[in-house]
Amino acid sequence: MIIFLYSIAAAVVLIYLPFLVVGYARVRVGYDMSAPRAMFDKLPPYAQRATWAHQNSFEAFMIFAAAALMAYVTGVNSPLAIGAVIAFLVARLLYSIFYILNIPVLRSLMFVVGSLGYAMLIVLSIIQATS
Repeated sequence: MIIFLYSIAAAVVLIYLPFLVVGYARVRVGYDMSAPRAMFDKLPPYAQRATWAHQNSFEAFMIFAAAALMAYVTGVNSPLAIGAVIAFLVARLLYSIFYILNIPVLRSLMFVVGSLGYAMLIVLSIIQATS
């Protein structure tokens, strides 16, 4: 199922969407190329949260990419797997939005939904491999 490979590419894009907000804020406060990480304390709160969303996206991506590759390699082919992929991608997009907007309850909910998405892919892959 090619959707698993496309979903990995889409997840890569989702890693960098919050960083666009960070880049905008860096330009507004005066980007310092000699010390870009030192600028963090000068960024407005929404950009600091966008930085954290960006960093968390790397962490979630590693697990999702492994799960999607597991599903691809084992030949998982079910509507449930497609739903899990879509749920992960939508949840991660909303996760970053809710993080940047400082809505912790919805952010946490999206974290759980995304985690359930890749967990489902792992379970379906194991079931497929053992059957």
